[in-house]
Amino acid sequence: MASTSPAGSVQSVSRAFALLEAIADAEDGLPLAVAAESAGLAVPTAHRILGTMQKLGYVRQTDKRRYALGAGLIGLGRRAVPPLAEVANPLLERLEGAFHETANLAVLDGDLVLYVAQMPSRHRMRMFTEIGRRVLPHSTGVGKAMLSTMPEDRVRALVERTGLPRFTPATLVTAEDFIADLRVSKGRGFAADDSEQEVGVRCIAVAVTGLEQPTALSVSGPITRITSAIVPRVVKALTEAAAELRAAALSQQP
Repeated sequence: MASTSPAGSVQSVSRAFALLEAIADAEDGLPLAVAAESAGLAVPTAHRILGTMQKLGYVRQTDKRRYALGAGLIGLGRRAVPPLAEVANPLLERLEGAFHETANLAVLDGDLVLYVAQMPSRHRMRMFTEIGRRVLPHSTGVGKAMLSTMPEDRVRALVERTGLPRFTPATLVTAEDFIADLRVSKGRGFAADDSEQEVGVRCIAVAVTGLEQPTALSVSGPITRITSAIVPRVVKALTEAAAELRAAALSQQP
């Protein structure tokens, strides 16, 4: 990760988060030199920042003198979970129970899809996306479901900012193809990612309309299990869950 800060940002804050994200990606923590290199920082700079975060409890040193995430992040993470995620969890559990595939809740955060809740499949071979992960919307079922409800000029502006990078041979990489796909999604009431993010993976998604933030629910799994034959049942279940989630969310608004 480069240490270059986005325009208008505070460099020290960007550097601290670059280090946190580098450490978060490591299963067993990172030595100082590796953490610094991963964040694109000089070792003395990384050492000063990590020392401060260690005193605050946001990182810790293991007995192998590696830096790992600290317990201070737990409370922040819990408070960062959107209330909508707690409302959605029983619905995600029900979707997983019906199809034994991973069920997801995602929102549009700026120009990116943010996964905020998930119920993993009970299968050993399953789809898994970390809660809090942000991805580009054009190659995901949830992203396409949300964007299909938006005005086309707004979608075009979004993809001009993000681009349409190719992840698999099936990824839609031109604005015209992507807009055409969104029109199909809007007309039939659901969006699909057919091996566009990962080869062999299918995701069926439905938008949760009427909320302040674009939101979608999905069921994802291997194409060998989420076959064309069961897609209508998945869409029906997702549509019902989306209606319930919308009603529950609106009922909680002041």
